[in-house]
Amino acid sequence: MAGILLFEYQISAPRADFYNITPKVRDAIAKSGVANGIVVVYCPHTTAGITINENADPDVVRDLLLGLDKAFPDRAEFRHAEGNSAAHLKASAVGSSATIIVDKGKPILGTWQGIYFCEFDPPRERTFFVKVVGDGGV
Repeated sequence: MAGILLFEYQISAPRADFYNITPKVRDAIAKSGVANGIVVVYCPHTTAGITINENADPDVVRDLLLGLDKAFPDRAEFRHAEGNSAAHLKASAVGSSATIIVDKGKPILGTWQGIYFCEFDPPRERTFFVKVVGDGGV
């Protein structure tokens, strides 16, 4: 069976953080029945993003958040009335999606890689989408 399936997930993001969504992406692939293809993880928010990075050492996420805060600090001269321009900058730098190859029903990720939902404007209730495209045979 060939498949193009879309899954919608909710995530509660009480603080600025990188939330590991790898298990949800693996779940979507398993539910899809797709053995070989691609999976696209997409965030439809302008102050959040999706990235792939190390998931073994939590200090990496801490360092990424620190680096993004230093690269994109809040500035008094920002004019956006909502007051979250730094979050928009971070989201633009990180990006809104990631594409991962699916082989034998599993995402191809490096040993230390995880897929993250990146929250930059908390607290929020968020949505992200996982689209799995491919064939059904292993």
